Amino acid sequence: MTDSVRKPPKDWKMRTLLLVILFLCGARSRAKSRPNFVLFMADDLGIGDPGCYGNKTLRTPNIDRLASEGVKLTQHLAASPLCTPSRAAFLTGRYPIRSGMASQSQVGVFLFSASSGGLPRSEITFAKLLKTEGYSTALIGKWHLGTSCHNRTDFCHHPLSHGFDYFHGLPVTNLRDCKPGDGTVFTAAFQLLVFSPLQVIGITLLTLAVLKYLGLLRVPPAAFFCLLFLAALILVLLLAFLHYFRPLNCFLMRDHDISQQPMSYDNLTQRLTADAAQFLQRNAETPFLLVLSYLQVHTALFSSEDFAGKSKHGAYGDAAEEMDWSVGQILDVLDELKLANNTLVYFSSDQGAHVEEMSIRGEVHGGSNGIYKGGKANNWEGGIRVPGVLRWPGVIQAGLEIDEPTSNMDIFPTVAKLAGAPLPEDRIIDGRDLMPLLRGESQHSDHEFLFHYCNFYLNAVRWHPRNSTSIWKAFFFTPNFSPEGANGCFSTHVCFCHGRHVTYHDPPLLFDLSKDPRERNPLTPTSEPQFREILGAMQQAADRHTETLRDVPNQLSLGNIIWKPWLQMCCSSPSLSCQCDREKQDGTGSR
Repeated sequence: MTDSVRKPPKDWKMRTLLLVILFLCGARSRAKSRPNFVLFMADDLGIGDPGCYGNKTLRTPNIDRLASEGVKLTQHLAASPLCTPSRAAFLTGRYPIRSGMASQSQVGVFLFSASSGGLPRSEITFAKLLKTEGYSTALIGKWHLGTSCHNRTDFCHHPLSHGFDYFHGLPVTNLRDCKPGDGTVFTAAFQLLVFSPLQVIGITLLTLAVLKYLGLLRVPPAAFFCLLFLAALILVLLLAFLHYFRPLNCFLMRDHDISQQPMSYDNLTQRLTADAAQFLQRNAETPFLLVLSYLQVHTALFSSEDFAGKSKHGAYGDAAEEMDWSVGQILDVLDELKLANNTLVYFSSDQGAHVEEMSIRGEVHGGSNGIYKGGKANNWEGGIRVPGVLRWPGVIQAGLEIDEPTSNMDIFPTVAKLAGAPLPEDRIIDGRDLMPLLRGESQHSDHEFLFHYCNFYLNAVRWHPRNSTSIWKAFFFTPNFSPEGANGCFSTHVCFCHGRHVTYHDPPLLFDLSKDPRERNPLTPTSEPQFREILGAMQQAADRHTETLRDVPNQLSLGNIIWKPWLQMCCSSPSLSCQCDREKQDGTGSR
């Protein structure tokens, strides 16, 4: 008998085909089970501004629609009450002090495009994680986390170095100085560095002239010349700063290229919104992450002709209502593309409203923080309690309201887990996955303690005990509001974090936010029998937390925030005129 080759079963081809089909279906199912993400981040919008948080006169129907179709967080907290550190925490899920994005000086944000500080490349953003999982990623709008380190083309801090495939927006921030006629944020600096020295020089010149006239002192002509030259130099530097600040710092970029310098406010929100809609349309067949980071409602306030003068709250209301319109445009695109049911949408603000903000004509340019004390740049509730709305039809219960402490740092682990990206194991992630709360699987926040920083300094601790409805908040220091009795630091425009600008408390100032959300009545050993035990537990938590901190380079040191000419980007290199409008050439904008 001869050996015969054993033939495979007749149905082997059918089985192989079936396995391939099952594999492809599984892969497709996995792709569909991973949601898209649209994350809206407002700038300086107060919790009292949207209608869904109680405002009866500011029209925000689209933000309100998100809340009615999703979950409204009523104790959603910014990790910092200032733009730069808050946005760093949002993207990384970590307290900004861990990445060096917490200033030890009075200047807590980047003011110049040619600064060398920024979000370190070693930090992992949720955009980086999602990009490795096959997501298309875009950031449109404000960045404010640095651009370059050593030369103007290394782009070490740029959005494209932090996981975003596409960037279109403002690399720094929107300031009054960016809009002609809207004043300046550098008034205090001008007083210190220009007007005071000029006064001293003027008095010195007058004194020397009188003494020489009276014959009491021989003054060589060179002394008068040097003083006059110094005064002229100061004036020339002032005029140069006023002339060049806007083109050198207020410009738009597309990826690594300048697209408009200086930035034009004409239809700016509409242009950025149209670009965001086009990104969704281009990537409708693939998973995507869109961060739409609004310039509004940070001053300088602006709005298009369709919204200017239409609100009941002046220029601020016009800007807020245009931003709400933009939210609606993106929601409509998701509906048109039939992507709404597979997209997690998040809306928030980087910190509370800037209550001290006034125009040069005396018009109030800050928003509403509702019933809460304080605002931007301080850790009273008005500075850190922000709108927090999430929608995912069919997954998140519509119309739900959650009054548990949550943080903008929570978006990092939430997005990463939903996208199937493992969290980095080489660093502490301070955020917590929100989905158990949002799905109703948990009734209690995963944050027992939260730590509130004023720049580099631990300002307050929040404690929500597992077995209690109380929410304790202890302040180690509080800002000195001015004038006395005001709800902000109007004499300095923002509150500062140390020195004569604060009052230290020993024992710490203690509140129970569950009973006193306005933070009006600090507790005492008489009014709270467990006063010392509560403060002891909070101090121990603070000590444990500080033990986890590591020394890292200070990205907001003086050396990292000053203007460095070799880092300056300019679209017309032969001079500092820096004038170009490639957006207009591309048909995406007009002056």
